Amino acid sequence: MKFIKSLYLNNFFFYILLGIIGMFVCAFIFPNLYNSVWFIILVLSTFLGLDILLLYLSKGIEASRKTPEKLSNGDLNPIQITIKNSYTFPISIKIIDEIPFQFQVRDFKIKKTIPASTQKELGYDLRPTERGEYYFGNLNIYVSSPLKLISRRFTFDKDQMVPTYPSYIQLKKYDLLAFSNNLYQYGIKKIRRIGHTMEFEQIKEYVQGDDLRTINWKATAKKNSLMVNQFQDEKSQSVYMAIDKGRVMQMPFDGLSLLDYAINSTLVLSNVILKKQDKAGIFAFSKKVENRVFAERRSSQMQKILETLYNIKTDFFESDYSRLYVDIKKNINQRSLIILYTNFETMDGLNRQLPYLKGIAKNHLLVVVFFSNTELNAIINKKTDTVQEIYDKVIAEKFMFEKRLIANELKKYGIHSVLTQPENLTLDAINKYLEIKARGIL
Repeated sequence: MKFIKSLYLNNFFFYILLGIIGMFVCAFIFPNLYNSVWFIILVLSTFLGLDILLLYLSKGIEASRKTPEKLSNGDLNPIQITIKNSYTFPISIKIIDEIPFQFQVRDFKIKKTIPASTQKELGYDLRPTERGEYYFGNLNIYVSSPLKLISRRFTFDKDQMVPTYPSYIQLKKYDLLAFSNNLYQYGIKKIRRIGHTMEFEQIKEYVQGDDLRTINWKATAKKNSLMVNQFQDEKSQSVYMAIDKGRVMQMPFDGLSLLDYAINSTLVLSNVILKKQDKAGIFAFSKKVENRVFAERRSSQMQKILETLYNIKTDFFESDYSRLYVDIKKNINQRSLIILYTNFETMDGLNRQLPYLKGIAKNHLLVVVFFSNTELNAIINKKTDTVQEIYDKVIAEKFMFEKRLIANELKKYGIHSVLTQPENLTLDAINKYLEIKARGIL
């Protein structure tokens, strides 16, 4: 029974059968062909038996699927397949990997040829767009000999589960952003240092680019060369990232929801904050405040934050900012930097929540991060040919203008804001944090 289940007839075999049927039809017209057709059937049967012996009298192949320990949400994750050919002849293979249902890929297959007695590594990439558990099914490999009449199916690595976490791949990408001053010249760090904190670090020799206002004239006179005071950013300051997981964060962009973009950004920013010797904490809210990690600087803090972000789930309820205000007032006593990931589409939406935002900003430095609608850019930049398109363009420009009005309204009350596109969220959030550190306004 196992033999029958693993045996598959290839298309090449059926093409030959179609040819034989055609020859039988021709034999009605040319009777001399009749015996020749039966001879061809005998030859086909012989080669079919030989093909079965070639594929089944040997151990065959060994294969395995190697996945990352966890998948990174929103990023390309490499999946590697290793195949060892134990046959003494080259084989043709067709790989049908049963990838998780979340990807909704129904026609996945890879075709390759592997030389005799060799091992080959193949790979493909998967980009998950939601957190959670991803189950791989069977790794099916169909092997054909050079005769190509039949295939033998091999099955490996059944029911393999891989969890998908927030985008930890971006951690390495942005690791150096907070520390390398050389990044300024490449345009990666888009901030201008307006000042510095007054925490003195050391006196060093002047190099081109140092602030002339920091020259230490006494040390310069003693050394007979320009010496400058070097200052460092204050450390151990508390930074909280508040993630709105309500209805406004459900909007999709490039397969990911705004909520997942905020979660990915929070993970990367937490890493930068901890490496800058500050304390990182997070919490999420909608109908109530939950998924809380208090701001600390322990070695296990990043793992704690990662696990908490992984477990954020929501039904996208309407967010309750009054509860957010009360919770912050109750649980965060020390002045902290609070980076709020949310989204406002209209001034009316902002005005409903503005009293609570102003209340938070009285005791903390509040940064509101919200999103520009990239779909509107396509409408605005599109050439208009009809009256309807002109109306659409005017309305799109109105909405884009309202986003800028929201940023200006927040600024009036001393609330910082970051208006960003989803794909630039992580970089813009890091830049804003570094700017606040550089200006020493926390």
